[in-house]
Amino acid sequence: MKVRDFMLRYRHAVVALYFPLYMVWFMALEARTQVKFTYIHSIVDDWIPFCEYFIVPYMLWFLYVLGTMVFLFFQWDDLKNFYHTAAVLIIGMTVSLIIYTVFPNGQNMRPVSFLREDIFTRMISALYQTDTATNVLPSLHVYNSLAIHAGICRCKLFQQKQWVHISSLILCILICLSTMFLKQHSFLDFIAAAILFVLVETAVKRISFFKEQS
Repeated sequence: MKVRDFMLRYRHAVVALYFPLYMVWFMALEARTQVKFTYIHSIVDDWIPFCEYFIVPYMLWFLYVLGTMVFLFFQWDDLKNFYHTAAVLIIGMTVSLIIYTVFPNGQNMRPVSFLREDIFTRMISALYQTDTATNVLPSLHVYNSLAIHAGICRCKLFQQKQWVHISSLILCILICLSTMFLKQHSFLDFIAAAILFVLVETAVKRISFFKEQS
């Protein structure tokens, strides 16, 4: 395959250029200390117990997001869905970064110790050490999970495969719940992410509609 043909065939890989920019911005926000953080908390959070087993779906988020995007990348007859999903992810993540920048926020609900020590609590300890308790509203874990589930449901290859939709929905719900059961996020972070997803998804759909009509 000639270089020109290769570049044309894989031109949609350009969306990957966003993620280094995202990581630089996000890591800069994570490193902030000289700002006043607003701590997010709601009464619902007090009703949700800590449960270390939710570390499993929480960590599956990385495979869920990356694996799905790689899969959609190679759906040559359905690249519109890849672009749609990528647009929802990029817009929502950028809006979230802007919110974190102008409204520094965090949470202080993490347990100081665990009732028992096992592989799950050790994984959580490692998570707590590498991920600060800041930049939580809206929850990107929740937002990206919703965006990925929507992308799976739109995928032409899965239109007649309800078991894929159901499996994705179950994993999406478990990931969203994991953010609260691991005390990584407040219920308010979940609500904010869900609202943001609905707004961005609706906007991208309308833009796509207008393009089709023109």
